[in-house]
Amino acid sequence: MNFDFYKYHALGNDYIVIDPNKVNINLTKENIQLLCHRNFGIGSDGILYGPFFQEDAIYFRILNPDGSEAEKSGNGIRIFSRYLFDAGYLKSNQFYLETLGGKVHVELLDSKAHLIKVDMGKVTFMSSQIPMTGPEREVINEELIIKEKKLTINCLSIGNPHCVIPLTTISKELVEELGPMIENHEIFPNRINLQLLKVLDRNHIQIEIWERGAGYTLASGSSSCAAASVAYKMGLVNENITVSMPGGQIEIKMAPTGHVYMTGSVTEVYKGYIADQFLK
Repeated sequence: MNFDFYKYHALGNDYIVIDPNKVNINLTKENIQLLCHRNFGIGSDGILYGPFFQEDAIYFRILNPDGSEAEKSGNGIRIFSRYLFDAGYLKSNQFYLETLGGKVHVELLDSKAHLIKVDMGKVTFMSSQIPMTGPEREVINEELIIKEKKLTINCLSIGNPHCVIPLTTISKELVEELGPMIENHEIFPNRINLQLLKVLDRNHIQIEIWERGAGYTLASGSSSCAAASVAYKMGLVNENITVSMPGGQIEIKMAPTGHVYMTGSVTEVYKGYIADQFLK
């Protein structure tokens, strides 16, 4: 039986999967915003739209609750991989997915695709690749003033942009305060994701997350990779890192090749039909 949508979460970071091979839907900005709205729609942190089959990979789109499109999402990649498994599209437990932020290799680690490992690629701290305004440089321990408060920021891209701020104390309230101002700051022409980072020990960090186009988020795969990469570059952690977030934990491995590997769980929530007002 085909449904109009399928909903999953990865540590509380929830997405709606809409398969264009099964339903014809008008994904305008207004429709996306309404579908993601938790009172007037299905409710989610975004929509994953696909699959579109290419010669050596499967492509899908990542749509934010504000109607914008994201380049990459670690949790989105794992969720979409789980959907491909559940829908019977896969012929192997290893495959490639193509996103706007590049191609990633995915491995299903168990027979039910509950635990999924993703090679998220390499990070770059170069300002032009994030992107950021100003001269070309590695964005490490730079000063940013927000409301007359000096913050030390570290910025990078892992296919999508991230700003990481190491602190001794982090909280939901603080990331919600700083998030909108940093996301939309003029030095980030494409906006940016924000992580507040607390290093707990050599193999364990904690983060709070503000996602570009989505807001406060319980968990994020690419944010976990970004925060772990900053902590690793600063020499504060070893290569195997557990990232704790309000929604749960993700395991990150920093490989000698520079690639960042993410392993985390995916949970199915429900599937159903969309009202005619959303459909073509």
